[in-house]
Formats: sequence, C-alpha cells, structure tokens
Amino acid sequence: MVRINHLLLSGMQQNMPESTVFTTGERLMKTGKMLNQPTFAFILLYLGFMISYVDRSAISLSLVHIGKDFHMGPAELGIVLSVFYLGYTLMQIPGGWLSDRFGSKFVIIISIGLWSLFTVLTGFAWSLTSLLVIRFLFGLGEGGYPSSAMKGIAELYPRKARPKMTGLLISSNYVGSFVAPLIIAPLILGLGWRDAFFSIGIAGIVFALFYGLLIPRTGGDSTEKRPKITREGVAELMRMPFLWKIMLIWFCLSMVNKGLDAWMPIYLMKARGLDLKTVGFLLPLPFIAASIASALGGWVMTRWFEGKEKVMLILSCLLTGVFVYGMYQAHTTTEVMVYQTIAYFFKSFVFSVAFALPAKILAQRLVGTGIGIINFGGQAAGFVSPLAIGLIISVTHSYPSAFLFLLASIAVAVLISLTFSATKSRDIPLTQARKA
Repeated sequence: MVRINHLLLSGMQQNMPESTVFTTGERLMKTGKMLNQPTFAFILLYLGFMISYVDRSAISLSLVHIGKDFHMGPAELGIVLSVFYLGYTLMQIPGGWLSDRFGSKFVIIISIGLWSLFTVLTGFAWSLTSLLVIRFLFGLGEGGYPSSAMKGIAELYPRKARPKMTGLLISSNYVGSFVAPLIIAPLILGLGWRDAFFSIGIAGIVFALFYGLLIPRTGGDSTEKRPKITREGVAELMRMPFLWKIMLIWFCLSMVNKGLDAWMPIYLMKARGLDLKTVGFLLPLPFIAASIASALGGWVMTRWFEGKEKVMLILSCLLTGVFVYGMYQAHTTTEVMVYQTIAYFFKSFVFSVAFALPAKILAQRLVGTGIGIINFGGQAAGFVSPLAIGLIISVTHSYPSAFLFLLASIAVAVLISLTFSATKSRDIPLTQARKA
C-alpha cells in the first residue's frame, strides 16, 4: 500500500498535459484533496477488477462438478467456458464508447451490478441451455468494466502518469486470479458450487452500492463541459494502424492465458491426477508472477523502452513462447507449473504495453474507446481459445496437443510485433471540442 501511495503521489506531481482539459485528478489538486480522493478511487477500481476475476474464475474451478451434474463432455464444457467471452467481447467497444460519452462512474456501477447479478443466477442454472444464456449475459454485464476503469485512470491522472498507473491497475487482474482459487475452492468444498456463486455474487452487488455511494461523479458524469467522443474521434481511432496491431497482438497472446486459465484446473485434475484442494493451492502461482510483471510493466516501458516499445513486445512474445514450449515438453507437474509461472511473467509485459501505451498516447476523449478496441481482441481470444482447446482435446484425446495450438498463436503475435509502430493522438481545447 505504501508503494501504491508513493506512485500515486509521483503520478499526481507529473507535468500537466498539453491540453486545457482538466482531469479529475487536477481538479482535486485544486481543492486540496490531491492524495485522498485519487488514492481511494484507484483502490476501488483495483478491487473492482479483482472481484471480476474472482467471479469469472469460479466457473473454471466449478467445471468438474458442473460437468458431472449436467453430464457434459470436453466439447460442451469448452462452450460453457467460451460463451462468457462472447458476451464480454461484444461489449468491449460499446463499453468504451459509453464511458467516453457518460464518464466512468456510470458504466462501472452498471457493469459491476450486472455481472454480480448473473453470478448469483449462475448458481440457479438447471440445464446446459440455461447455463449458456446466463454466462453470455454475465459476459455482457462485465464487458463494460475494463474500458471504463481505464477511462477512470485518464480522468484521475495527467498523461505522463497514466502508463505506470495503468500498469498498477491491470496487475489487479492477476491478483484477482491469484486469490480466486483461495476463495472459490474452499467455498465449493464447504458449500457446493451453487452456494459458492451465490456468495460471491452477493458480495459484488454490495461492492457496486459501496462504489456508487462513495465515489463522486467524474468525467462525462459531471455537468462540466468537456470534450467527448464523436464520430470524428472514432474515425481518428479507426485510422490508427498501431491500435489494430496492438489488438491483434493482444488477441494472439491472450489465446495463451485465456486457454490455460480455463483448462488448467481440469488438466491438473484429470491429466495429472490432483485433487481440487491441491489445484487450488497451485493455480495462484503463475498469477503472482503475472501481477508483479504487469505492475512493473508500465514503469519498465517508460524507463527502458521509451520509443522502443516494439522491442519490448517482440522480446516478451518470444520469451512467452519459450516457456509455453517448456510446458508442452514437461514431464512432471512441478515442471508444468514452473514453466507456466515464467510464461505468465513475460506475457504480462505485453499486457502492460497493450494498455499502458494507448493510455499514454491517446487523447483523453479517446482513451475509453481505444482501450475497448484493444480489449475486444483479448476477450475475443477468451471465446476462441477455450472452445478450440475443448475441440482439440475431444478429437485428439490429448491435453498436451493443446499447447501446440497456443505456440502457433504466439508465433503470429511475434510476426505482427515485427511490424509495430506507434502514432500519437492529441488532446484538443474545449473550444474545438464543442465544434468536433
């Protein structure tokens, strides 16, 4: 917490952005609340991401029990895992546009409330069809959160502070994935999978109310006139090749963690013969490394790879591939977990670049939509990868064969990274914004 406060303070003390548009953080500095309000808002955004990853991880840990209750095989389980990401993916760009149009708070509260409601309803599922419908709606509800949270960072901090604050924020994804097995596995063992979903869903609804009551209106929520996303702004984003390349790189790399996050619990229990308690202990290990790398990623990018983000992307993709190949060749469970942990570490540097670079170079009015476009790629992988792995396992009757599919995805990411370059967008004055 001390480290976070230090970074928050340093971020607030950076030079102000070129534009005449004041961020929420700048207005708070003017009213003497420089530390407390941005710090508190950041902590809640961080907790929101953690809750989202706990809620979505619950399905993977419950899958063996759900499969038995509904008599489902690998292909059907793959569909259950993927359908969440179908809804989640479809909401990425609309969620970004909504946060640019109305401000982060509105979208954040709606998103947390909806995904928590459908977490509760997952516990009421009575058939494969009902489970698929609920999980799809769950994904739609949660899909607005990432871009609105990143928009919140743009509202709170000036441009130069955004990369490291974004890096810190996205580390919450892996911290949430780390704590999820520690929370979900005991709940399933003690209460059953249905009551586990009831418990975490109700906790999320309480958090949404808490956020709504304690966080003031910011950005587009306020009555203050400020530039908002327009057709011209969307067209500007569409003409940025770097944005599409990041989206494709992120899609390919996300095939790795989306596939492994979904299937590792089953792989460890069925292929490696571990019980749920042991799996709950082992699964958090890669996320410890990932959370460290993603927290440091924005700082590493600005400290050693300023203007050389392409090099950072290529190196991170290559090293990820090396250790995923190690998982494919591993003979013991220990080797599998060690290689996965290291692969997640290097893959998370790509995560940081994918989100920190656009937060740094895009105009504030474009951040939400821009992040939504990039995250569309990552979440599309969440739909494709678990489904593809389920089909591969069904056809080959071999879990290791899935690693070859992941290696092919990494190879494509490396090729795209070789062509990468960035373009900077500019903030515009208020007088121009009203005409845009």
